[in-house]
Parts: sequence; structure tokens; C-alpha cells
Amino acid sequence: MSKAGKTPQTRARVLAVSNQKGGVGKTTTAINLGTALAAIGEKVLIVDMDPQGNASTGLGVPRETRRVTIYDVIVDGRSVDDSAVPTTVPGLDIVPADADMSGVEIELSQADRRSFRLRDALRGQGAEGQTRYDYVLIDCPPSLNLLTLNAMAAADAVLVPLQCEFFALEGLTQLMKTIEMVRQSLNPTLEIQGLVLTMYDRRSTLSGQVAADVRSHFGDKVYDAVIPRNVRVAEAPSFGKPALIYDLKCAGSQAYLRLAREVVAREKSRRLQAA
Repeated sequence: MSKAGKTPQTRARVLAVSNQKGGVGKTTTAINLGTALAAIGEKVLIVDMDPQGNASTGLGVPRETRRVTIYDVIVDGRSVDDSAVPTTVPGLDIVPADADMSGVEIELSQADRRSFRLRDALRGQGAEGQTRYDYVLIDCPPSLNLLTLNAMAAADAVLVPLQCEFFALEGLTQLMKTIEMVRQSLNPTLEIQGLVLTMYDRRSTLSGQVAADVRSHFGDKVYDAVIPRNVRVAEAPSFGKPALIYDLKCAGSQAYLRLAREVVAREKSRRLQAA
């Protein structure tokens, strides 16, 4: 898809893909949304902030090749440009992570601007403040720690994957409190880009009830695109591939393409309103 006619921007739009509840499809969403955005013509960087490094593995970056990681950016001040590596998806790069990230909280306990290391690195990227990316997606850990705070301090907005199951709204309440805390102390302009319903089972009454409850609480903040439970999406990471490369035609891949188009449409609307 051609990018002709796109509104120029001075830096990438930074979205933290976050939910403090684990198992909601957060990393799967980061990988496949990033791939889908690249597929429709956007230049995308994924920043893997999870010490498990699952986003890196899911995009086919072997652990033994992760010589420069997000650890080197956060702790040692390496540039994002030096740390980003291309994936097999054209237009999609990743700053990988590994287990060294587990010690960041201790290593930076006395450091200056410890909560702003990622923001400083992203904003220092590229000549004259420009960037070669349209979107930066930060795959956050499933907990509130220094890595998550760095992600939210760096982000323009939060994209929230929300599993269609019983405790979904309870976990969401905790996340909203975290976002408000970050607004008050670190990043006053942080906003919610949207909530995406994941692991939706159309045969389950519970999935439908959760989806209805979330939409009644959050209205148009909830994306129209819904990510279904899908075997092909679940299989793809074991092959080091996004679902869209593993099986473009499966229901999950098509849902992520719809989500990508919605994300871009929301961003265009936001820029027009701000103009």
C-alpha cells in the first residue's frame, strides 16, 4: 500500500501495549499488530521490554543473536538505531530483549532519570529529531515495575489487549489506576489509544457478556475489531513467525489487519483534530 498523501510527522507515534494481567494476548497483539501495520505500509519498530523476550522469539530473532538489546539502551545508553534489528517482515524492526532485563530495577536504583531512560532514547533517535518509523509498539511486562513505568513514560498512548474472560474488568481497573498514576507523576499527556478484545470465542456466552460489559463501560474506546481464539495464531510463535506470515488467511490474521486499519484511522482522526 502506498504511503503517498500521508501527513508528515516529526517523530513516531509511540504506543505501549500493556495490561498488568498476564495471558491476555499482549505479546501476540504487539507482534501481529506490528506486522499488520507494516503490511499496510507503515514503518514500525517493536520494543521488547519483557525479560522473557517472547516478542523477539515470536519474530524469529534467536537468543544467541541478540548481541545488543533493550538492556543496553536502558542501562548503558546505547542508541535505539544501534539496537534495532530487521525482522523477516519488510518495514518491521525490533529492539530485542533477553533475561538481562530482569536486573534493570536493581541496576538503576540510584540512576538519574531512571523512569525516563526509554523516552530519552526514543526521542534522541535519528537526525534532527526525525524518525524513520511511523509507529513504535512497546511490548510491556505483565506487571507494574520500572520497565512498565519506562514504557508508559515514553508512550503517547496505551493500547490495552483485554481477554474475554471473567476477570477481565478487574485487571482493567488496576491498569486504569496505573495509567492515572503515570499521568500524575511521569507523563501528563498519556492517553488510552484503545482497548482490543482478544481470545474471543463466539460460541461462548461468557465472551459475549464480557465484550458487552467492556463496550458499555468504555464506549468507542473499544476497537470494533475483535481478535478470536485461533489455533493458527497460537501456533505461529513456535515457528518464529507472526500469524500473518504463518497463515495470512486465518481468522486471527484477518482480525489483526482490521485492527491495524482502525489504529491508523484513529491516529489520522487525532491529527486532524489537533491541527
